[in-house]
Amino acid sequence: MNRLCFISRNYRGTSSAGNKAKTDYEQILRDMGATNLGLETTFSTSQVVSFVRNLMGIIHMSSKVQKGDIIVLQYPVKKYFSLICRIAHRRGAKTIALIHDLGCMRRKKLTEQEEISRLMHADGVIATNAVMMQWLKEKGYTKTLDYLGLHDYLSDSVSRPPVQHSPLKVVYAGTLALRKNAFLMDMAKQVGNYELVIYGKHKGLPRLQTRGHVKVNPFLSADTFIREVEGDFGLVWDGDSLDTCSGHFGEYLRWNTPHKVSFYIRAGLPMIVWRQSAVASIVQQEGIGFCIDSIEELNTLLPSITPQQLSEMRQRVAIVSSRMAQGCYLKEAVGRILQTMRT
Repeated sequence: MNRLCFISRNYRGTSSAGNKAKTDYEQILRDMGATNLGLETTFSTSQVVSFVRNLMGIIHMSSKVQKGDIIVLQYPVKKYFSLICRIAHRRGAKTIALIHDLGCMRRKKLTEQEEISRLMHADGVIATNAVMMQWLKEKGYTKTLDYLGLHDYLSDSVSRPPVQHSPLKVVYAGTLALRKNAFLMDMAKQVGNYELVIYGKHKGLPRLQTRGHVKVNPFLSADTFIREVEGDFGLVWDGDSLDTCSGHFGEYLRWNTPHKVSFYIRAGLPMIVWRQSAVASIVQQEGIGFCIDSIEELNTLLPSITPQQLSEMRQRVAIVSSRMAQGCYLKEAVGRILQTMRT
């Protein structure tokens, strides 16, 4: 019988979206009955500890992997990815790359061809969404492909009962920095017919101040945010422009599904997303928010939303949130790609 497997690792905390997603997926894989071929999951901020633990995990994996195993690797795995795939293949096992980030898109550390060449070491890839899956196919990935759609999000926290505010409250949460979300400074100046509620470390954008319809709050832990946030919509937008998502972070939204989307949904918030983002089609299909071309549309759009429309969106958000809490998106994607690989 083929075993579903993964390799646990050391994480430098779970406050970042990337580490939160990866630890969640390790837990979901365990719930699916997957075998951990590495060491136990650990948490240490030490670079030395991380390096040693992760390397030892790969050494441990090399002695435990069996013929017929299928190993889910959370990509990128940095320099070890190709090595793990080669070890697996020598032992008669296969690998699936579960993509969190593509270096050629987000940080520009790889060329597109280098990224595809690296991924071709895997026997299958689970992309974050259908747009990224199509991009991989067009760029030359020729093996089995599937996609998540949305990230799962595990949390014991329960969101507040929904209350419609007047005016409506738009929430933005995340790392505050000029290179990522400078648009917030311009957005704060033109907020009129709604409230903008920001959560994050203020020193990243020190000119942001609470005034009028703008409220700047300190960073909240994820579980606290889910329990306590008061708002009507979660905003997914990056860059320095109100008219489009710009820069490396903004452009990346064309291809990636941000973990922030799932974070908002678990907090009970419908989405406001860029119309050209990869997640836009999912938001529209699921009825969990709406898409815009420009932030400036919000002063007109938000006052036109009826209580019934907002209530219906929140009901759909609750359904999607329940699926995320059960790990359904990963379970279904893994199930589909396994079926394809085994036929």
